[in-house]
Amino acid sequence: MGIEQFRYDGKRVLVVGGATGMGAATAKTAAALGAEVIVMDVADISYPAKQFIKVDLRDQASVDAAIAQISAPIHAVFSCAGVADGTRGLMLINFIAQRHIIESLISKKVLGRGGSVAMISSVAGMGWESKIPTLLEFLGLPTWKAQADWIAAHEGTDTYAFSKQVMNCYVGHEAMALAKQGIRINAILPGPTNTPLAQANANIWLAFGAEYRTEVGRGPMTAEEMGNSLLFLCSDAASGITGVTVLVDAGHISSSITGAYNEPALQLLNA
Repeated sequence: MGIEQFRYDGKRVLVVGGATGMGAATAKTAAALGAEVIVMDVADISYPAKQFIKVDLRDQASVDAAIAQISAPIHAVFSCAGVADGTRGLMLINFIAQRHIIESLISKKVLGRGGSVAMISSVAGMGWESKIPTLLEFLGLPTWKAQADWIAAHEGTDTYAFSKQVMNCYVGHEAMALAKQGIRINAILPGPTNTPLAQANANIWLAFGAEYRTEVGRGPMTAEEMGNSLLFLCSDAASGITGVTVLVDAGHISSSITGAYNEPALQLLNA
């Protein structure tokens, strides 16, 4: 076996949140690697795809209608939608709806044995291990409504950081159950990445780690770097990898954790 393990010839992939940024980069590269690409987003796309499905991730009826438009088989789901703090329905967009899509496709046998899922988390979700009881309480809720009601009842959970902590826990918790069905699930934790979302929050998102990047001689991560990482995780080349969250940050966090680089702001991530 060789380079074909990294390609997507003959595969159909779904990119949720593929209009811009990391999702768009993932979709474009997937197509270049031979995939048939389906994109879901509330915004229109500016590049060709096999199928585009308009969806409002805050509305379950809209999400269910979008799912109904997808036929089997889907070989990979890239869960790329994400919004920043202050956006209405943040948890619905960043996690609840995307979880619903993944689990619906599995229950309908659209995503089956040999399939894979890759989600976009964040370094902002680090420290989730210390909150496992709370995260599992939320993840144990069986319905969209129950999850949304729980968020409404728990102050401080309709946030970007909580959405990524929940996602990290979800990946770890679901890996074994999905492995029994022949499905893999992983996530990437991007460092500061030059996307439209990051540019809209540049004074916070792109400022983090700026001194580290200067020291190692590079700028922010790119959407293409994130797309490449997602595509690797869902490729046959990564067939032994599941249940992990992978830092994609040019070594910033690992260097900070081990003391090779002093990053006081890292304490905020693990608070």
